[in-house]
Amino acid sequence: MPAELLELFPDEERRTLSVPLPAGRTVRADEAADDRPVLWLSDDPAPAGLWSRLHAAHPDSGLWPLLLDGLDGDPSRPWAVGEFWPERTAPLAGHDAERLLAGWWADYTGTDDGNDTVAAARREAITAPYGRAWPGLAPAAPPRVAAPQHAEHWAEQLSQAQPAMRLGLVPAQRGSDALAAVGWQGAMNYTGPAELCAVLGSWEERFGVRVIGVGFAELYLSVAAPPADTAAALPVAAEHFAFCPDNIWQGQRPCTLAAYAERLVDAPTWAFWWD
Repeated sequence: MPAELLELFPDEERRTLSVPLPAGRTVRADEAADDRPVLWLSDDPAPAGLWSRLHAAHPDSGLWPLLLDGLDGDPSRPWAVGEFWPERTAPLAGHDAERLLAGWWADYTGTDDGNDTVAAARREAITAPYGRAWPGLAPAAPPRVAAPQHAEHWAEQLSQAQPAMRLGLVPAQRGSDALAAVGWQGAMNYTGPAELCAVLGSWEERFGVRVIGVGFAELYLSVAAPPADTAAALPVAAEHFAFCPDNIWQGQRPCTLAAYAERLVDAPTWAFWWD
């Protein structure tokens, strides 16, 4: 493994990477307390097939690949300029996914304080059939395909659909930890990366989710075990609303939980955007 990649790790554990990399560089967080880089970033868009090869190498390398997109109008942000705050990331072990989701649900379905995106009078209609009552975690779904191969297929599809996306490598035991490892701030108006990662880890286990791409305020996931019908999709939609309310408040019309749930049935990927 190149020496610059070893700098990404805080320890001296032996790691190997046999996959050749294109031209790129390590990136340090502009708000970090130390000088250790948090990300390797390719200079140019990700070559076809490279995400899949690096994903297959992850058990030996400890580096999780990400397809990375920048801010519209300023594509250097956040990746090339190090617009991360890893020191603001709380320990992952300190968060429980269900407790987080239930708390966010209560916040976003609660009484309007005059500053919210959606007036209180509309909220129960938006989140019907649950209203303000948190339905609890959705049960796990049976996988349709193997999650690793599914992730590799849809990462390549994402790369083709957004050919300007660059490749990033982040030191993380699994993809759900990657946002916290880099200190991503794309959802900072709502929550921090460690909290997001706790939910992503739960989705990995229940729905075969894998993190394949990240933008300035966007997140792209492959889903190997999506809900098979509307009844199964409704509680999943409730989790999505708690995780990222802008997906429904400012998403595809009609902006309701029920309509959003219909779009989750058999969906092989999930995408999120925070305002």
